[in-house]
Formats: sequence, structure tokens, C-alpha cells
Amino acid sequence: MTTLTPLWTAVRYVLVGAVTAVLSIFALAALGVVLALCLIGVGLPALPEVLRLVRPLIAYDRERAGRYLGTPIAESYEVLDGPALTQAATAIADPANRRDLGWLVVHGFGGMLLAGLVVGFPFSAVNNLLIPAYWWLVPGGVETSFGLVVDSWATAATTPVAAAVFAWLTVQTPRFARWHALLARRLLSPPEGVRLTDRVAELTASRAGALEAHGAELRRIERDLHDGAQARIAAVVMQLGIADQMRERDPDAAFALVRKAQDTATDALAELRDVVRSIYPPVLSDRGLDGAVSALAARCPVPTALEVAPIGRRPAAIEAAAYFIIAEALTNITKHSAARAASVRLDASPDRLFITVSDNGRGGADGELGTGIVGIQRRADAFDGRADLSSPPGGPTVLRVELPCGL
Repeated sequence: MTTLTPLWTAVRYVLVGAVTAVLSIFALAALGVVLALCLIGVGLPALPEVLRLVRPLIAYDRERAGRYLGTPIAESYEVLDGPALTQAATAIADPANRRDLGWLVVHGFGGMLLAGLVVGFPFSAVNNLLIPAYWWLVPGGVETSFGLVVDSWATAATTPVAAAVFAWLTVQTPRFARWHALLARRLLSPPEGVRLTDRVAELTASRAGALEAHGAELRRIERDLHDGAQARIAAVVMQLGIADQMRERDPDAAFALVRKAQDTATDALAELRDVVRSIYPPVLSDRGLDGAVSALAARCPVPTALEVAPIGRRPAAIEAAAYFIIAEALTNITKHSAARAASVRLDASPDRLFITVSDNGRGGADGELGTGIVGIQRRADAFDGRADLSSPPGGPTVLRVELPCGL
């Protein structure tokens, strides 16, 4: 069964490719008509819309080939916005659209040819293997796949060799499928310079978001210190000063002020501890990330199942980011989801940390509505990570976060 799995995967890849190849022919025909109309200026407004309709098909082929190869195939398109003629000019100048057009041509015809061969090889193998058993029943003989007419036992003896050749070609289907996927990556991938430019843009955006989040965090800490601990410490100083002035003429009142200053100082110390915990929770140092997350799950008002794989210690910044992401996600569940149950899963590879937080609530979570998703996304972006949210109306809501640990 294990030996047949790659063969079946390749056959499935090729057969699905046959369907997208037929669709590619229709897409190519539509694009051809629009491009022909563009020569006389009539088709220019329609070109961007046709491209928008064609791109999902190409994106599916790109994703399918990337999944078969085990490495995603990047895409890079110029944004189509503005007036119709501006969009048409952008579409014509975008090299990605020319790559897509080349793929439609190559895959539209090559995909169907490949599927025909992959389906024909095993049938030809079986047919050539069986020809010696029935050729003598057919008047005039039987024509083989190579055009050879089998009308004698001498020629019939050669068909098992042909059957072996077709059987070998059938076994080579994973190689043919891989060649097809490599061709897709060659035609559909943007040039290295474009990928580098896009990557720089992504890093610039994530850096800007990280700086904004860092600035907001600093402002929050300053506000907490100013409105909390700093105000209480100022009150302590004032109370002690008044007590010092009153100690000789009213010792009892001065003693009461000292006791009040002591209580105020105790409250200030507690607030300072809360601020420190919001920067780097001490529980991470004491119990590690798995222990800290266990404490978060235990404190969550919504019953929370916890599944933690052995992850070991990670860089302090990564552990802190993961802790606050899970804390924010559980807070969102408590405040907004109306869920009856939630779950947290922690998993890791040598250089990645994976977080999954889900609930069975009403769904419909949207980062643009201020539900904390943006903060989670920014924390992930700061480490060049990913945060994906699935929350259809009616639920369930699933948050998946991936954080690189190679710092």
C-alpha cells in the first residue's frame, strides 16, 4: 500500500490537472477574444475583469503544484485599481500576467496530453499482455499500440515486451507529475528579484507594525506607571511629609498617616508587580511556556482543554509573545464568543512554535472590529510569523499562529 501511495497521488494530480487543463483552454479562448478586441481598443476595459476571473484557476494550479512539490509557489501581481484604462495598462505591463498566459497555453494542451498518456499506459499494458490470448480470434489480426499487427504467434510473442514497457511507463507516473509541477513552478513563480522586493516590502510592513505595537506597549506601561504606581508613591511621600510635621503636636494622627502611607506603598508595589508581569510574566521563568499556558487555561472562565507537546525552552522573546497571544485569544473567547468550551494546543518543530486556539462559540470574529486579533497579528508579524483566523458565522473559531524560533 505504501508503494502505491505515490503512484495514486501522482495519478490524482494528473487527472485533476486534466480538468484544469480543459478550463485553461476556455480561459485562453476568452483571453484571446479580449486581447484581440484590445487591438482596436474595445476590449481594454474588460481585460482586468477577465484576468480577475482567470486568476483563481491559475492560483489553484499554483497551489496544487506547490503542494505536490512540498514547497509553496509564490505569486506576485501588480494591484489592479483606479480607472478601467489604468487597470488595463497595469495588467498589460505586469509580467505576472504574461507568465499566466504562458501557463494557460502550456498546461491547456500539455495537461490533457499528460492525462491521456497516464490513463492510456496501464490500459495498453493490460491489452498487450492479453493479445496472445485472443489475437487468433480476430480476423486479420490485432493492431498493437505501436501500430504492429499481430497475426501470427511470432508477432504475438513480442506483445509481452510491449506490455512491460507500458507497465514501466505507468510506474513512472510520479516522475511525470513532478516534471509537470516543476514546469508550473518555473512558469508561475516570479523572478528572484521580484520575490526579494516583495519580501522586503513584507518585512518593512511587519517592522512598521512591530514598531507601532512596541510604541503602544511603551505608552501603556508609561500610563500604568503614571496613573498607578507613580501616583501612589507621590501620595506616600506626601503622607510621610505630613506625618513628620504632625509627629510632635499630634503623635496619634501622625502614626495613622504612617500606617496609611504603608498601605499606599503596599498598593504601589502590587501595581509595579502587575506592570512587570505585563512586560515579561515571571511564571515563564519559573515554569516555562507549557506551565505558564497551563495556568492561563486554568484561570480562563470558559472550560479550556490543553494539549501541549514537549517543546522545551525557546528564546525568551518567543515565549513571551506566545504567552500573550494565548492570553489575548482566551480573553477574546471569554468576552466575545459566548463559547461553552475552548482548547489550546502547543506544538513545535526544531525551529518553529505552533499555537492553535479554538472555541465552539458563535464565530464571526473580525480583526477590524477591535476584538484583539490585530494585536495578535502584530505580535506574530514582529517575529516574521503568521497568524491565520478562521471564524465563520456560527463557529467554530480557530486561530493558528506560527512563530519562528531561529533567533
